[in-house]
Amino acid sequence: MKKFPMILMLCFLVAGIMTSCLDSDNTGDIDKDYLEANTNFFKAQASLKNADGTDYYKVVTAAWDPTAQVLMHWFNDTAATAGNLKPLYTSIVDVKYKLTLYDGTAVDSSYTRTSPADSVFRTRINTGVIMGWPIALTRMHIGDSCRVVVPYSQGYGSTDYDLIKAGSTLVFDMKLVGIPAYETGKASSN
Repeated sequence: MKKFPMILMLCFLVAGIMTSCLDSDNTGDIDKDYLEANTNFFKAQASLKNADGTDYYKVVTAAWDPTAQVLMHWFNDTAATAGNLKPLYTSIVDVKYKLTLYDGTAVDSSYTRTSPADSVFRTRINTGVIMGWPIALTRMHIGDSCRVVVPYSQGYGSTDYDLIKAGSTLVFDMKLVGIPAYETGKASSN
């Protein structure tokens, strides 16, 4: 009989721990007003229309996760680049980009770089970048220029990163410049 209160107390303790660990909206300590402003911006961008009534952005879903999405708008004629190489999830790519926050605040840009080439950022798609990048880049061909709107869940999530606050919707203007391993014929095994 003495075990019953102990078991009951243990159950309450476990339930309390599980409840505190399970943040149903996965926003943790994010400033709620800031998150709401970013979420509203993303929704507004998703509903933008062209003059002819068609959607301005295409909703692009990750092949590996149907809940992971970004918005993409191509600035170039995709028919002209359709025959160009397209990166794989494991590819190394050369990209030119500018990053702003939902309110237009400039945060980062490859245009300040000089290596490996002028204004180029070289990275492996599946490591060291936010999840929004692989979703977008695997849909682009060399020569494509896009605006990519990345919701906080595919960006830095509930973590602050330098000038980027937790809960930030990210806006990238990016151009896929090259896929070095494909272009040199040295496909990477990594």
